[in-house]
Amino acid sequence: MQVIGLAGWSGAGKTTLLRNLLPVLTAAGLRVSTIKRAHHNFDVDQPGKDSWVHREAGATEVMVVSPVRFALMHELRGAPEPRLPELLVRMAEVDLVLVEGFKWEAHPKIEVFRAANGKPPLHPDDPRIVAIASDMPFPAASVPVIGLDDIVSIASAVRAHAVAAESIAWGSEPAR
Repeated sequence: MQVIGLAGWSGAGKTTLLRNLLPVLTAAGLRVSTIKRAHHNFDVDQPGKDSWVHREAGATEVMVVSPVRFALMHELRGAPEPRLPELLVRMAEVDLVLVEGFKWEAHPKIEVFRAANGKPPLHPDDPRIVAIASDMPFPAASVPVIGLDDIVSIASAVRAHAVAAESIAWGSEPAR
């Protein structure tokens, strides 16, 4: 299982890029999964549903299963947020995992940069950025810069720079 991330500030277009990349990668015959880091208190459940009642009653994990899909929810209940390597080992085996967010973790990443976002680029301070998908040039960048709309080239960069999941280092806590 190979892993690569899409990292950038909120509003840079990571989700849009991921949505556009997935069909290109799956059309190439890859089985692709994703991990998305949310920066807020999110919920995939609805108040009143049985699974929500189970969680609210104190269950650590609740799995919901149907003939179409299953979902596993794990309540941290004050425990620290899991690091990327811990999450990767919970994933079913696929060819590629695209990680959206987790910009401070130690895995190779393609920076998603949009000038109108008004945020500074990440690549000058992150040696794990292997390419930049941007709507503006970065002539001094030490990694390839690819246009945000050049999905085929970005998909090629994803395939070229993804690494084995087991090679993702635990190391110390990520810098924030």
